[in-house]
Amino acid sequence: GKQQAAVIGNVIGRMAAPASELATWNWLRERSGLGELLDVDFEAMPLMSLYRASDLLVKHRQPIEAALFSRINDLFSLPTTVTLFDLTNTYFEGEMAGNSKAKRGHSKEKRSDCPLVTLGLVLDGSGFVRRSRMFEGNVAEASTLEGMLQGLDAPAGALVIMDRGIATEANVNWLIEHHYRYLVISRERTRQFDPIQSVDVATASDQTVHLQRVVSDDGSEVRLYCHSEARQEKETAMTDRFSQTFEAGMAKLAAGLLKPRGEKNRDKLLQRIGRLQEKSHGIGRHYQIELTPAEGPVVNGITWTKEPIDGTQLTHPGVYCLRTNELRWDAAALWQTYTQLTDLEAVFRSLKSELGLRPVYHHKEDRADGHLFITVLAYQAVQVLRRKLKLQGVNDSWTSLREIFAGQQRVTATFTQKDGRTLHVRKTTLAEPKLQSLYDALSLSAAPVGARKLVN
Repeated sequence: GKQQAAVIGNVIGRMAAPASELATWNWLRERSGLGELLDVDFEAMPLMSLYRASDLLVKHRQPIEAALFSRINDLFSLPTTVTLFDLTNTYFEGEMAGNSKAKRGHSKEKRSDCPLVTLGLVLDGSGFVRRSRMFEGNVAEASTLEGMLQGLDAPAGALVIMDRGIATEANVNWLIEHHYRYLVISRERTRQFDPIQSVDVATASDQTVHLQRVVSDDGSEVRLYCHSEARQEKETAMTDRFSQTFEAGMAKLAAGLLKPRGEKNRDKLLQRIGRLQEKSHGIGRHYQIELTPAEGPVVNGITWTKEPIDGTQLTHPGVYCLRTNELRWDAAALWQTYTQLTDLEAVFRSLKSELGLRPVYHHKEDRADGHLFITVLAYQAVQVLRRKLKLQGVNDSWTSLREIFAGQQRVTATFTQKDGRTLHVRKTTLAEPKLQSLYDALSLSAAPVGARKLVN
């Protein structure tokens, strides 16, 4: 019973007041009414109980995940034909010498100054976690797929969706060998698109995406070339800015030829042009540059012309390519299925910004893994609530929902009676209209704990 209470306290604390286990312990003792709901005295529970509960969760992580996902599947009858896979990392506070997974690497939070640990998630198409695993902080995304999907209870022929960082040729070949279907962003650099052969689909934000479905010559794969008008506008603005910066740098070099002390040496000018091209985000390769020689190594003129290379972002802005071995689906079905990967990105944002995934303070490896796993369990519970609310037309973020839930409190009123004794009456405040509507949508009582009186 105490272990269960500590586990629930860890998970609910991460949902309601995301922070470290120490902060959760303080919240349970000083701010939360959870103890009254569970009939547990969290004020008497030592901090070590929460840490030991975390250790138990990590020890039994795989059966817990399997049982939890099975229960969620029973609740919502989830489709099991789509599997999403991705990684994220979070950073530690401290050197973490006692944690073998804590490694320096590329931080997605721009905290490469700290040791990192990586969290890999496999999700179903509805956004629930099927499996989680903790990796070293410097693990390469492309090397983790086999380790994550081996032994996964996904049915044969499940469709695996991955982003470009994981969709290496080796991983695609592994999926084919093990009879998975795949839908991934292509790594090919050459862009192409024929608007005459495309079909149009509308996004959730009422924007238009143009899709061209092309079957490979051997009939084993489909390329889906996608042209997004919103993406085109963004990429065009980027290339225009890079072009202006590059041309401004070239103009500065040309102007220096007219100054008495300006650089005129051919070799040094070539070095400066090379540095400009390195900093041009690839735009420099679209320019033909000529130096007009004078006497010896001296240059007296610089000219440049912009000649866009076909099949690049400059000639095909807003175009990207998906590849799949699912040959039966049309262009719209493939594209709409791939957009589910944005839901996975939203999961990571929720874990980090809404559920206290970062940073990690624990020095021990198991405790750090426990912190991440508690966050994953909290996400599962949040996703259940949000899915139930979504069926009732409520689509708020967890941050917004948590603020509404936090408005209701347990309060104690104290009175002095005629006989000199003190009466303490503890009651639940009335739910505000917004909160009451959430309780109604979830079929929950607004006052699960009745009034309690104490005389002393």
